Amino acid sequence: MARASERVDIATPTFSTPTEITNPLFPISDLRSAILSGRVDGKPFHTETTLLPETRLIEWTQSETVETRVSQYIAYLDGRIQEAALDFYAQADDGSVWYFGEEVHEYRDGSVFSTEGTWLAGRDGPPAMIMPDVPRIGDVHRPENIPAVAFEEVEIKTVAKTVAGPTGPVEGAIVGRELHDDGSYSDKIFAPGYGEFYSAHEGDVEAMALGVPADSTEEPEPSELDALSLTSERLFHSSQRREWRRARLDAKRARVIWESYKQQAVSRWLMREGNRAIEALVTSVRSHDQAKAGTAAIDVAQTALDLKLRYRKPLEIDLGRAALWGRQVVVDARDGDLEAVTGDGAVLDWIRGRVEHGLSAVDTTRVDAALLVLGESVADQDLKTARKAGARLINTFEKIHPAS
Repeated sequence: MARASERVDIATPTFSTPTEITNPLFPISDLRSAILSGRVDGKPFHTETTLLPETRLIEWTQSETVETRVSQYIAYLDGRIQEAALDFYAQADDGSVWYFGEEVHEYRDGSVFSTEGTWLAGRDGPPAMIMPDVPRIGDVHRPENIPAVAFEEVEIKTVAKTVAGPTGPVEGAIVGRELHDDGSYSDKIFAPGYGEFYSAHEGDVEAMALGVPADSTEEPEPSELDALSLTSERLFHSSQRREWRRARLDAKRARVIWESYKQQAVSRWLMREGNRAIEALVTSVRSHDQAKAGTAAIDVAQTALDLKLRYRKPLEIDLGRAALWGRQVVVDARDGDLEAVTGDGAVLDWIRGRVEHGLSAVDTTRVDAALLVLGESVADQDLKTARKAGARLINTFEKIHPAS
């Protein structure tokens, strides 16, 4: 570990306007939605990070309370929820960004099995500098500093680096060498407009796939994305009805649309996810596997939605994601997989937290009523009712018109 003289996070920070986070290398106040993609434990890994509209007051000393921004994080491993968290950040008066804690929920087989990574500044220890104001080579800081709970130490190794972004080169990135709590090291890249951009450790890789507004554009949305969404919807229904001849035709059509889109596509990480989903779709339809075909059709639609994030508001994308998770409930309930349905319900609860600020009172009531039915059916192990609840959630989310 670094000596105290090498660290830039020793002095006590002051916070006059803590929720105005303008540090370009950790722009959490402006990063409305981001997707990271990669592999963990040899399996596909995908995360969604969403800035929430609310703030959280945290008493970090006996005499001082700081207002923090709240970011929601969900991680999926091999298509199933692995972790969800709320993270709390504030910017100090010198421009550095500080981490004030996280509420962590780790999932196994669809249910929370651990919250051990949870910590809060003041209650469990000090806040941690997650990004210096102007990083310089040799600077050392600790993005997490709660021994036995969460610890990382980073030394800045490179500044002013140009990296390949989702939609083009990104200048001004930095590389930090990260010391983990187990004594191992890895490099992590942070990039302007995105924040955490790329990390690799012991075979695991997490990379920025798309972030808005950094990757937003006013260019017309490619027609292939809507075509892919519509085709995957038809595939979902035909696979659930076991209409395999129709499903085979639509699977071929989906592949043709995807290959056409790839000629103009961005984000190589989302391209990999799309390639994987298309291949799974074709294979599962060929083998007449109802559950796998339904899930693959949903995965294709999810990739199309992720790519539409460049052109549409995050709220619209999240409502679409929620409807697709309603489809997943239908697939998993029909397949008799209670653990999967339990996890689907957990994802829907977290997405509800993202979209509630944009819903009317009537829509909120309808969503909550549908989620209540799903939760009760899971508790009762009643998969027939769960499947009906999934269909109700599809209908509910697809009919929502966000409040202006």
